[in-house]
Amino acid sequence: MAQREGNLEAPTRHPIAWREPAFYDEADLHKEMERVFDICHGCRRCVSLCQSFPTLFDLVDATQDGEVHGVAKADYVKVVDQCYLCDLCYMTKCPYVPPHAWNLDFPHLMLRAKAIKFQQGLVGRGERLLASTDVHGQFAGIPIVVQAVNALNKTPLMRRQLDRLLGVHPEAWLPDLATSRFRWQARAHGDAQVATRGQRTPGKVAIYATCYVNYNEPGIGHDLLKVLAHNDIPYTIVDKERCCGMPKLELGDLDSVAQHKQANIPVLARYAREGWAIVSAIPSCTLMFKQELPLMFPEDEDVRLVKEAMFDPFEYLVARHKDGLLKTDFKNALGKVSYHIPCHGRVQNIGRKTEEMFKLIGQTVTVQLNTVERCSGHAGTYGVKTPYHPMAMKIGKPVFKAMAKDEPDVISSDCALAGHHIAQGMTQAGAPPKALAHPLSLLRLAYGL
Repeated sequence: MAQREGNLEAPTRHPIAWREPAFYDEADLHKEMERVFDICHGCRRCVSLCQSFPTLFDLVDATQDGEVHGVAKADYVKVVDQCYLCDLCYMTKCPYVPPHAWNLDFPHLMLRAKAIKFQQGLVGRGERLLASTDVHGQFAGIPIVVQAVNALNKTPLMRRQLDRLLGVHPEAWLPDLATSRFRWQARAHGDAQVATRGQRTPGKVAIYATCYVNYNEPGIGHDLLKVLAHNDIPYTIVDKERCCGMPKLELGDLDSVAQHKQANIPVLARYAREGWAIVSAIPSCTLMFKQELPLMFPEDEDVRLVKEAMFDPFEYLVARHKDGLLKTDFKNALGKVSYHIPCHGRVQNIGRKTEEMFKLIGQTVTVQLNTVERCSGHAGTYGVKTPYHPMAMKIGKPVFKAMAKDEPDVISSDCALAGHHIAQGMTQAGAPPKALAHPLSLLRLAYGL
């Protein structure tokens, strides 16, 4: 296939027509996949991003004439299963995304294929349970249960059972359940009625806790609250919340995504209308409200309002600094920091806001920063599943090596899961990190809070 000139305009995203019957037409899907795979085969620019593309190219290269039409349609799912919807091919690599005439959106084509696979009942019970974060998170905060579960999850016997029942790889890192949930402990702070509005940022913050912060690492949320309080920014915790739906999206379970949306959006839209900035400390959750739900529900005004009010924590804090409203009274040096930018942070189109904050801290106290911008390989549930964990570690190898540069005092990632995955990879490579801390935890430390 002849290579053509790529598109130089900013990419645009078309809504996901997931409620149309044609969306689930498998024959039509295969026709579109063959068209897109043929373009990808002729380009091969994304070969280093994830395993989807090497899998595709190996299938093509194994055919008699080395062309996509020779690949069996039944093998297309092998490409689909390796896609974890990081979006990097669309946002950073592909020259043929809309408005280019070829109209190529590889991640959302893979999402369509996942949705059809899910509708056909081909997603196992273990995968469905693994994606039900609100379900297994309900054990968090129950002292005896938490202690037992956390201890058992570290035993070889239980890991073999998790492998057998849920398809969780015995060597994959798993998060502990928290002894107390973030939402149980967090309380509103400051007078939101008199909060001032900056040029770019609302002067009050509503915290969307996320499943991970609420059930697994509440300390990340408390660090955010300390930083907001130090900067005299009133905050509250949203009245109620469910999972953002990203784990269900990764499975192709779009009806469940819609159910989560129906529970979350009316609540969050009320905060948006009242002028709150809505802040989520997990990049995948933030992206869900900024991109995926707006593309699934383009006609929904409440979804649009939440999209416009949703902030990454460092996006919000850096904007406050540009408004002249962020304190820079940093007291503690951070030393050598290896910082990883996760995929779902990169594709938000907000720039390197966490890196900007580290550099701002470095103007007052010592910060020797090493920034790594590449997929860690963890990718939500992908990195813990038995068939994919070895590949996740392979994808992450360049990151593990880059993060170990100059023997950092601490490694950090906006994605807590990626951070632990990187720490595991560095340890297996013989370069265990001295410490692992979320960027919000390091910001709190720099403030001396």
